Amino acid sequence: MHTNLIILAGGASSRMKKETDVTNLTKGELTQANERSKALIAVGPNNRPLLDYLLYNAKTAGYKNVYIIIGKKGSLFQEFYGAKKKDNDFHGLKISFAIQHIPKNRVKPFGTADALFQAVEQYPELNTAYYTVCNSDNLYSSDALYALRSTPSPNAFISYDRDALIFSQERISRFAVVKLDAANQLVAIIEKPSEAEVVKSKDVEGKIRVSMNIFKFDGKAIYPYLKNCPVHPERNEKEIPTVLLNMIKEHPKTILGISLSEHVPDLTAKEDIVEVKAYLNRNYTQLSWDGVNNLN
Repeated sequence: MHTNLIILAGGASSRMKKETDVTNLTKGELTQANERSKALIAVGPNNRPLLDYLLYNAKTAGYKNVYIIIGKKGSLFQEFYGAKKKDNDFHGLKISFAIQHIPKNRVKPFGTADALFQAVEQYPELNTAYYTVCNSDNLYSSDALYALRSTPSPNAFISYDRDALIFSQERISRFAVVKLDAANQLVAIIEKPSEAEVVKSKDVEGKIRVSMNIFKFDGKAIYPYLKNCPVHPERNEKEIPTVLLNMIKEHPKTILGISLSEHVPDLTAKEDIVEVKAYLNRNYTQLSWDGVNNLN
């Protein structure tokens, strides 16, 4: 089982910084939402950031080497998790940082596939290893993280039961739907699916499945698809789903969808802050780092 986790935290957090009419946030929370990366907003019972809880779940799942992809101005991450570029000790996890540089002709980062490509260029040892990659603003469970560590499939992703996600129907309707074959291998990713497409995409259990952007990759196999990822024609970014689709075009039946039915807290916009804080208060009253029971 691999022990490498790459966390995408170099995005612009533009949706979090949008103006809103929410009235249930403190002045301090609004300031953090407007100025910090989403992963560093203090939402925990002890005013620690969301990323603490993802790292805690990662340690529980048995990960040891964590690579956080940050922006050029991501120094606050180093204040929280270590001043060195690599191998900072954080409660027994080795934390290293990769920087996602923005091309001169752009004002925003170039997308998730670009972030991952820059990370593996900065840490080329990952290109001969297996690793998990995920968002920094979602709280994936230790079960989900362990499922990717322990699967024998070289490339995989968590295929979430859409009905188990506790979001509004309007929000869920915007999620891309994944289509799997009878062996749960990825066949297609359908963006903005119609109702007819949704029905046709049900898996062998009759479930509608979505990806929440948590994957396991064989570094050697995925590298050329990261390097040659085209720009999405609408969003003008290089995205990991595009990498997956290009890979299965040439190598079908190589990306396993691991079925899981649970909620994934998501800190995308200011409206999510109160809900995520309530979730953490219910489920993480205290982080006992020294008493973590690994799922190995």
